[in-house]
Amino acid sequence: MECSKCHRIWHVGGVECPRCGGSPVEAVESSGFWGTRLMEPGEVGGEQAKRLQELEQENLRLQKLVANMNPPSSTGSAGHMNIRAQVSMVFHLDKCIGCHTCSVACKNIWTDRKGTEYMWWNNVETKPGTGYPTLWEDQEKYKGGFEKKDEKLGLKLQGRFGALGNIFHNPYLPTVDDYYEPWTYKYEDLFNAPEGDDQPTARAVSMITGEYMEIEAGPNWDDDLGGSPIYANNDPNLQGATEEERRLLNEVERMVFFYLPRICNHCLNPGCVAACPSGAIYKRGEDGIVLISQDKCRGWRMCVSGCPYKKPYFNWSTGKSEKCILCYPRLESGHPPACFHACVGRIRYLGILLYDADRIEDAAKATNEGLVDAQRDIIQDPNDPQVIASAKASGLSDAAIKAAQDSPVYKFVKKWRLALPLHSEFRTLPMLFYVPPMLPVLAAMKDGKYEVAGAREEGLTPLLSSLENARIPISFMASLFAAGNEKIVEAVYRKLIAVRIYMRAKKVKDVPEAEVEQAMAQGETSPEEIEAIFRLTALPTFEERFLIPPLEREMAIEQTVDPLTHKRAAGFGRRKAAERRW
Repeated sequence: MECSKCHRIWHVGGVECPRCGGSPVEAVESSGFWGTRLMEPGEVGGEQAKRLQELEQENLRLQKLVANMNPPSSTGSAGHMNIRAQVSMVFHLDKCIGCHTCSVACKNIWTDRKGTEYMWWNNVETKPGTGYPTLWEDQEKYKGGFEKKDEKLGLKLQGRFGALGNIFHNPYLPTVDDYYEPWTYKYEDLFNAPEGDDQPTARAVSMITGEYMEIEAGPNWDDDLGGSPIYANNDPNLQGATEEERRLLNEVERMVFFYLPRICNHCLNPGCVAACPSGAIYKRGEDGIVLISQDKCRGWRMCVSGCPYKKPYFNWSTGKSEKCILCYPRLESGHPPACFHACVGRIRYLGILLYDADRIEDAAKATNEGLVDAQRDIIQDPNDPQVIASAKASGLSDAAIKAAQDSPVYKFVKKWRLALPLHSEFRTLPMLFYVPPMLPVLAAMKDGKYEVAGAREEGLTPLLSSLENARIPISFMASLFAAGNEKIVEAVYRKLIAVRIYMRAKKVKDVPEAEVEQAMAQGETSPEEIEAIFRLTALPTFEERFLIPPLEREMAIEQTVDPLTHKRAAGFGRRKAAERRW
């Protein structure tokens, strides 16, 4: 409804304007045009008036409940909280087999258009490795994310005057060579070649220029280490590794790698949103999905530099930037994103997290050692009465709160504290979390035999020492997932090792009870928690992995767009055809 005095539009809450107390305006058709007249109090009657009064009373009750609650809740927040909902994700790296099915599913749906050939909104990297685009983690090169100076948080890329000076030339952009030049093959040469003694070949042709080209790189060129240690040696996360640790990584008998799938993190403090000069990038209020308006985008490409994960891309055909949209048309209809649905290893989990939006800045300003804990702290307990009251006061539905209470992401991130954010030192508060992979223990060739460290020791010692004897240094995993804080990563691995030992004792029955108790004590866990972790890791159903609440997008847009028209046209595109101004 629209107020007749201040013209503020409100959705529900009563028959008076919540700002000035004015009467609402009703649209009426008169003489072929739309005019307005004041509504009489008696015209809002019956069930409609009753419902409006009930909503107003419920809103006032929740506001009083939030304001008067004392003492603070168990989450550590006192007084009013600005509770918001965020669609969040967990990738369990122990289950990823590097098949790239997720990448192909995304590619077939979203980036098979002209100008998007080089884009992989979902990509799978081999770690250690340089990734896609090359060395994307090196923020001294790309200036992505935020940095803290004198207790103030600012873009690492530039300030306002820097944005004005670099608006026509951004010196921190990755080039096509940092990604790769997409190509196809001239297949007609195979079919139309004249008869001869030579074997016809299909030469590589650039999908950008149309010219013949030599293939020098690809989106996963270093997949499975690419048969060479060059990419692994240049991984920025190995900067803290000793020469001995680097040498051991290159030994054939000890060589190890794992896969790191990446999509847009849909951060709470997104660098792309802060860097965009035209205000084309926004974060949806109802679910936290970060999107780029194709109508407002002017192609400045500051978002590409501002994002430390390099997940916005520039479409050279349309002159607009694009990025992962988390398949929001699928989410709005109750289906998981395409990459989640297609995942062969079933490594992906999706659910709702409730967080206190008023604490985002403080969390992003935390010290490097405290960044992971700070991000965990702003995630609130969906079973806490104060959090529930604040969530309802912010407009969250009962269905959204129930989905947050059952969310698998909440269990991995907050309850079990197993899932960690990728490069939290970028200070964007990413909402995609990773359960680190279990690291294989050290091994070496001795007298022609392949011996595993500690294999000849009796009892639980080899399993408990697997963390110290891991082939990949803990410092490497801490650089990836904990801003260098090794204690946080060690705590995660202690719990994962305890789960492995407990389930081995239960299934194989070759571990003494005393040693199982020792493992659980080191992992700070219990049999009940271990059973729950095992169940959600190894035996989850489709509905347990993807708990998608009703996003209620139709309610969020009904004041500006016809929901029925929007649903038919939902997806990636523009409201009007693109055209050049010259």
